[in-house]
Amino acid sequence: MSIVPDAKDWTWVLERTCTECGFDPAATSYEAVPGLVRDSAQRLTAALGGPNATVRPNDSTWSALEYAAHVRDVCRIFEHRLDITRSAGARPGPVIGGYDPSVAVSDGIPMFANWDQDETALAENYGAQNPAVVAADLSGVAETAARAFESVPVAERGKVARRSNGSQFTVDTLARYFVHDLVHHVHDVEHA
Repeated sequence: MSIVPDAKDWTWVLERTCTECGFDPAATSYEAVPGLVRDSAQRLTAALGGPNATVRPNDSTWSALEYAAHVRDVCRIFEHRLDITRSAGARPGPVIGGYDPSVAVSDGIPMFANWDQDETALAENYGAQNPAVVAADLSGVAETAARAFESVPVAERGKVARRSNGSQFTVDTLARYFVHDLVHHVHDVEHA
């Protein structure tokens, strides 16, 4: 079964409520992000214990396993992007198929590469991964990401980075953009 690649620019979720999952950026404080990360990881990990965790509900929707593997990689990547934004420069990044951890700096503002999540899903063969391993990995990296966002002092939350497609983020908007991805995929799994 083939999944149609998602080419949308999801940065609009920073300006208005997501009608699909209900995420409201205006009602989501920075301080709420770590708890939402932990909750999302716990719910996806629980879904991996289900009898149909590896089954796609239809031809155009990932299985719970594929969503959980994706969210695991989202946590790794956004922890890296947070580190880039805070340090305003290149930082060692995770080794994930289809992910470019390189960083450019222009006028003192770091720029990370746009990420093709569908390329990563193919390169990492999400659907063939072991659900128990993905669950353990997701729990660990979600906790690491939650702690990384928790550790940012208020004075640093206005630091800026850019994505190579031109989108600009502060630490604060990066946090909300990140957590929307997790909340959205929990909704995808629980309402499939």
